Amino acid sequence: MENIKVLTIEDDEGLNRGISYALEQEGYTVLCARTLREGSAIYEKENPDAVILDLNLPDGDGISFCRKIRKFEGDNTAENKGRTAVLMLTARDLETDEIMGLTSGADDYMTKPFSLSVLKVRLQNILSRRSAASDPAEGAEAYTDDGLMKSGDVVLDTKTFRVFCGETELDLSMTEFRLVQYFLENKNQALLKEQILQRVWDIDGNFVEENTLSVNISRLRKKLGGSYIRTIQGIGYLWEDKG
Repeated sequence: MENIKVLTIEDDEGLNRGISYALEQEGYTVLCARTLREGSAIYEKENPDAVILDLNLPDGDGISFCRKIRKFEGDNTAENKGRTAVLMLTARDLETDEIMGLTSGADDYMTKPFSLSVLKVRLQNILSRRSAASDPAEGAEAYTDDGLMKSGDVVLDTKTFRVFCGETELDLSMTEFRLVQYFLENKNQALLKEQILQRVWDIDGNFVEENTLSVNISRLRKKLGGSYIRTIQGIGYLWEDKG
């Protein structure tokens, strides 16, 4: 993780230090801020690869700052500004907060308290997607310019949080939506059950059972009405791309 700069904007000093220490052990260069004002100044000066952003801060909210980042990137495309990976944190476990965070342009979302091990996996995942998106050979197949992801008859819209199978809009829960999104980001790749649990659910080791995943996969299969999701016995699941 050398030369990858991560900006943490979190007003809880203990949590900020804990995140910083955990990421530094992985080789990241970590820049710390406790307010939006500090974070904004560091962001503009350092142009970090990723931002770990608290939703509620003493001088404002993370949603407005995330939108500022995305607008800055959009206004500076001619200067080849890369997309900053944004992982949003919040103390409130509300679906409305999750939707607001993701629709503001955040790549992922975690509810406090959380495992630092899971945070590291989440960060690595969104950094990997960011890297792939900057490589035309890889990223073009994951996301289109208008935020769509496609596989066969399935189309996922990352801007409106809608999924279609053919001309039919699927009635998906947020968890099912995130499952489809994760599968489409990794088409034709075997995903371990542990990987999926870490990516889609906030877990701290073992309180989310594998049965939770299998139940959600079963429901998703019925809604998709096809054979997109294949079980790999003893390992996990694979999304078979239908072209």
